[in-house]
Amino acid sequence: MQTENLNTLLQFFKALSNESRLKLLGILSQQECSVEELAVLLNLKEPTISHHLAKLKELELVQMRPDGNTHLYKLSSDTLQTLSKAILTPEQMVALSSGVEEDAWETKVLSNFLEGDRIKEIPASRKKRWVILKWLVNQFDPNLPYPESTLNNIIKRHHPDCATLRRELIGYQMMQRNNGIYQRRPSSEWQLA
Repeated sequence: MQTENLNTLLQFFKALSNESRLKLLGILSQQECSVEELAVLLNLKEPTISHHLAKLKELELVQMRPDGNTHLYKLSSDTLQTLSKAILTPEQMVALSSGVEEDAWETKVLSNFLEGDRIKEIPASRKKRWVILKWLVNQFDPNLPYPESTLNNIIKRHHPDCATLRRELIGYQMMQRNNGIYQRRPSSEWQLA
């Protein structure tokens, strides 16, 4: 996300993170009001209303028009729609996560359950077990067939319970078994059931 859009989005959410400002926008979406009217409706002092309106005007969420000696305010629905279309799109929301390490959680799981190349314990949580199994299946060459005894020996290098891990690799469809011969499947076929 561009820095300019990110700053606008931050200002937008900061402005709307105040209950009084949200109420102001709600009122101004229905009718034009003066500072004095808004102060009475919200049971706030006029300088407080002016402060909140100034914050909303910075984002051009409210419009002001003079009416004699009074200023009347109303919601700028055009600005709200423009902000929504330009900044609050799904693509822009995804861009907010830029700079976040995508596999940080998996790295944490691996650090908790691995000690070197040994699995300390098989996680009870299915999602954590998935991470450990992904690591384990990557110890096998996808182009080689493995007789069960060879597969067991490789698994035992990483954890003593080769029967459970072998079943899990089959269950998550990371490996396939045919007449006692195991083969690693493509990652596109793996299933977190």
